[in-house]
Amino acid sequence: MKKEYWIVLIVYIAMQLSSFAGIPAFMFGFRLFGWRQEFVVPVWLITSFTLAFLIILVILRKEMKPGVHSERNTSIGHSIKWAILGVFLALFAQYTAAIIERLIGIELGSKNTQEILTIINAFPLAILVTSIIGPILEEIVFRKIIFGAFYKRFNFFISALISSVVFALVHMEPEHLLIYSAMGFTFAFLYVKTKRILVPIFAHVSMNTMVVLVQSVYKDDIERLMREAEAVQNFIGGFL
Repeated sequence: MKKEYWIVLIVYIAMQLSSFAGIPAFMFGFRLFGWRQEFVVPVWLITSFTLAFLIILVILRKEMKPGVHSERNTSIGHSIKWAILGVFLALFAQYTAAIIERLIGIELGSKNTQEILTIINAFPLAILVTSIIGPILEEIVFRKIIFGAFYKRFNFFISALISSVVFALVHMEPEHLLIYSAMGFTFAFLYVKTKRILVPIFAHVSMNTMVVLVQSVYKDDIERLMREAEAVQNFIGGFL
């Protein structure tokens, strides 16, 4: 693996661990200036993710120059088609995995998603991290670097499995391993199919944005439908 890729991984890991020092430091600063302390976490997220994003862009600047590619790119039209189709593939994979989890007794809903929505409701600018910067970083790290490194040595299934499981575990919700892994497989497939990292990036960004917007705008309706679905399930269960 390239030296630059190792540096990118170090920067990404440092960003993930930086909250242990960054949030207390920001908390002290907010108290010192009398700012609202409920903004500490979202402001830190925006700061740390943006800083990591800029550093990684600088590290990978040579690969982003026109005419300099480490990948054999397919046609633009082919990539656009798969980028759009990829959004629906990712949503379908997520939905199918959620159904399977429900069938094996795992409760619906993600604590991670709910925490994200809470942060966005308190500080709407945080959507830049959850819907744009975060997905871009994840595709660079988990698909381009981690999946790409394994794909040079193993077949697609093994490479996608390893990178997807790591991708799932990073989200700190082991109970939803299947959902995150299903999405990871989908994004890896898009990357291999088009040989353009921009394609899974587009699908990932679009999917996250849609999920956040839908759950924010239609939050009350979704909660009502889930309560009704539970009531129907309990009613049917009474006869079995």
